[in-house]
Amino acid sequence: MSIVWNVLIVILIVLIIALVALYFFGKKAQKKQAMQQEQIEAAKQTVSMLVIDKKRMKLKESGLPQIVIDQTPKLMRGSKLPIVKAKVGPRIMTLVCDAKVFDLVPVKKEVKAVVSGIYIVDVKGIRKPLQAPKQEKQGFFKRMKSKFSKNK
Repeated sequence: MSIVWNVLIVILIVLIIALVALYFFGKKAQKKQAMQQEQIEAAKQTVSMLVIDKKRMKLKESGLPQIVIDQTPKLMRGSKLPIVKAKVGPRIMTLVCDAKVFDLVPVKKEVKAVVSGIYIVDVKGIRKPLQAPKQEKQGFFKRMKSKFSKNK
C-alpha cells in the first residue's frame, strides 16, 4: 500500500513542477510577444499595393529572402504561412500576412495595406470596403450538425 502512495506522491510532485515551469515559460513568451508587437507598431506604414496572388505555403517554398528563412525557428520552417505576392510600386514583393487579415485580402485588386517590414498587419479597400469571402456551400451533415448545436 505504501508503494502506491509513494508513486502517487512522485507523480504529484512532477505535475506541480511541470505546472510551475509552464507558468514561467508562458510569462516569458508573453513578454516576448508584447515586445515584438511594440516593434511592429513602431515600424508600420501604409502602402498601396496590387495583390497578385495569395496562398498558404511552407516557408522554404514561399520565395522569401534567405535571411528571413534562416532567422525563423526550425520548428516554424515546416509550417504553412499565409503568403501574399503583391506589386508595391514598381517592385513585386513576397510578403507574410497576418492570419486574421489573410481572408480579407482580395486577389488581383488594389488595396491599402498597413505593412511592417515584410509583414502585412491590416488591409483596407481603396475604392470600397473589403468584404469577407462568401461561405462555401455546406454539406448535409454539416448543416445538421450546426442546427443541432444552435438548439442546445
